[in-house]
Amino acid sequence: MRQAKIERKTNETDISVSVVIDGSGRADISTGIGFYDHMLEQLARHSLMDITVKAKGDLHIDAHHTVEDVGITLGLALKQALGERRGIVRYGHALIPMDETLSRVALDISGRPFLVWRVEFTQDRLGTMDTELFEEFARAFAFGAGITLHVENLYGKNNHHKIESCFKALARALKQAMAIDPRAADTIPSTKGTIGG
Repeated sequence: MRQAKIERKTNETDISVSVVIDGSGRADISTGIGFYDHMLEQLARHSLMDITVKAKGDLHIDAHHTVEDVGITLGLALKQALGERRGIVRYGHALIPMDETLSRVALDISGRPFLVWRVEFTQDRLGTMDTELFEEFARAFAFGAGITLHVENLYGKNNHHKIESCFKALARALKQAMAIDPRAADTIPSTKGTIGG
């Protein structure tokens, strides 16, 4: 089974993350940041990964360290769970509407981390979470997991809809890319014969 558990402790955060790629979409998320929890639950539900996140951070300062470090740890857990990536489709994309909003995610489980982020907000916070931290999560996650990640909100007005459609698109793109290709289940999807190693 493709699964992993990672624990990461610093002077700023204490985080435990477990991931089961071939799960059923169960989420057990506790970061102390309600809106962030909600988005990570969307990631689990729509990717069909089982995700557990337990995080304690220096929220008395702000949410930055917690958001970023959860992104790093979740990415590392996903990377470990994928192993040598034998048989995966590797590429994934999704176009997700949410009411008036449309967002697109394309990704490559390449071993070459990169982020393109084209999402703009018209308010500084959603719940208690600074909207600028969503990009920090995406970067930390992409670099932890070793994926090339492009996230784009094509249009929309409601900021909640914008970011939720991005997380759902990320989930669906990951689900597609992590799936095992039955025609190539025994091969690594790269002419190099390795990904990220």
